[in-house]
Amino acid sequence: MKLLTLAATAALALSLLSTASLPAEAKEEVLMTTVPASGIPVSEFYKQSIYDSHDNKIGDVNDVLLDKNGQVSAVILGVGGLLGIGEKNVAVPFKAIQITEKGGNRYLVMEANKDALKAATGYTYDRTKRAWVPSTTKQPG
Repeated sequence: MKLLTLAATAALALSLLSTASLPAEAKEEVLMTTVPASGIPVSEFYKQSIYDSHDNKIGDVNDVLLDKNGQVSAVILGVGGLLGIGEKNVAVPFKAIQITEKGGNRYLVMEANKDALKAATGYTYDRTKRAWVPSTTKQPG
């Protein structure tokens, strides 16, 4: 009986996901036949280290924020602390971060220093609001 239920559920899911009944213009909006050549995976940013222009590590990307149109608008950086303990989350504009290649490796760079980032407004993720909000408690830094 469980196998029959599983098979029926799978068949229903496949029929719901099928685009066969969609008009041609809707198929173009739902499916892509190629991936944009200039596209950069979010994994190039998320949980990656950020360096200043002198190759000093100044933080880590803790979150990538999208606006309502799906465009990346800001990045939450974890700065200070050690192994996440005492870390402060700050927001920076996405356009402030550049991808640089050195020795065949990609890494993220921005024109900022640790002191400026530590002095910036701290943010905390509010799970009930599902948003980053200014911290109300004194953060290290």
